[in-house]
Amino acid sequence: MSTKQKRFFLTEDQIPTQWYNIQADMVNKPMPPLNPQTKQPLKPEDLYPIFAKELCHQELDQKNAWIDIPEEVRDMYKYYRSTPLVRAYGLEKALGTPAHIYFKNESVSPVGSHKLNSALPQAYYCKEEGVTNITTETGAGQWGCALSYAAKVFGLEAAVYQVKISYNQKPYRRSIMQTYGAQVTPSPSMSTKAGKKILTEDPNNQGSLGTAISEAIELAVSTPNCKYTLGSVLSHVTLHQTIIGLEAEKQMEMAGEYPDIVIGCFGGGSNFGGISFPFMRHNILEGKKTRFIAAEPASCPKLTQGVFQYDFGDVAGYTPLLPMYTLGHNFMPANIHAGGLRYHGAGVIVSQLLKDGLMEATDIKQTESFKAGTLFAKAEGIIPAPESCHAIAAAINEANKCKETGEEKVILFNLSGHGLIDMSAYDQYLSGSLLDFEITEEDVKRNIAELEKVIK
Repeated sequence: MSTKQKRFFLTEDQIPTQWYNIQADMVNKPMPPLNPQTKQPLKPEDLYPIFAKELCHQELDQKNAWIDIPEEVRDMYKYYRSTPLVRAYGLEKALGTPAHIYFKNESVSPVGSHKLNSALPQAYYCKEEGVTNITTETGAGQWGCALSYAAKVFGLEAAVYQVKISYNQKPYRRSIMQTYGAQVTPSPSMSTKAGKKILTEDPNNQGSLGTAISEAIELAVSTPNCKYTLGSVLSHVTLHQTIIGLEAEKQMEMAGEYPDIVIGCFGGGSNFGGISFPFMRHNILEGKKTRFIAAEPASCPKLTQGVFQYDFGDVAGYTPLLPMYTLGHNFMPANIHAGGLRYHGAGVIVSQLLKDGLMEATDIKQTESFKAGTLFAKAEGIIPAPESCHAIAAAINEANKCKETGEEKVILFNLSGHGLIDMSAYDQYLSGSLLDFEITEEDVKRNIAELEKVIK
């Protein structure tokens, strides 16, 4: 009879009581976001018109390594946390690798992804401030679903702008948001100045996260008692997601191992930072040598092909200027199914960490990601979200290297969500009709040249 333990859980009283703010421990702090009008470093109060005040302070906090999780948020975390740490014995066997592969299964949340980890605190802080309405954008819909549910939990009304291509590709995510009571609008739309401008210039525009952000911010600042919320990219979002890695630390101790490699898929940085930053602090403070790999789509490779410079977080230029690896805020990603990864830039923390060589990045083709996701489903029984397939593909690549060298490395990746509402994407992959999209160096140079004109 086998004695090998498959899953590792924490009890409710072991769920972390604080989030980890890696900015406090970074030797080179991220460069400051800039006010687009004055070009001066942002102060928290500059963000008050857009975000809840507590989130503004969390965003720019570079001093406090640990931020208390409000009890009301922690009570809601207990609905699904801790999420299991799982030893992927089935995947190891399928690959024939000596590597020990673990994954943190965030797909078990009520909305099927890690996004609820930040949606709950963002909605809570808005409620505490007396806000009644919140807006947001969403790509594939995981964040929109999470925010819609969190809004209902704390008695708020939610308006979600969903990237048009995903609105059409993933109708059931739209239905989930509406079931929770949110108003969902395909973006770009005719309901905002930003949307009207885009559709006037390009009536068939299928949207991007940058476009949807512009519309959501515009609605927030023009509506009384309304604030904007964001699902990735910004530092306070990644802060909330560190609950993932902090739990995984304790669970890896239970398993008697420590990761040599930590991997997350990469759109704006929230789930990658969430799994990575708690472990990365040991590299920074104690000299550990864990590798951290961000897996992004080959069609939107800001980390592997983008440039590091100030850029807007949205198409219309409503956001502060952020120091990031970017493909340019006007970059229009290909219509891949991993809608949550179709974003032009990287968060400021991840950008600084990559610049300093504390992490790595790899780009994955769409068909390679679904090949990995299908293998994982057969080996572990879980059909992963298209976004998570990128992390799985990167983990498989590292496990195959171990097969060549004979090394028993410990690999940990974040399974950020399940793919049960993405089966049309799997249909395309299984029928052989799924396409790969890549961009050339010339495409990047041309877009960055346009960006530099706008920023100047």
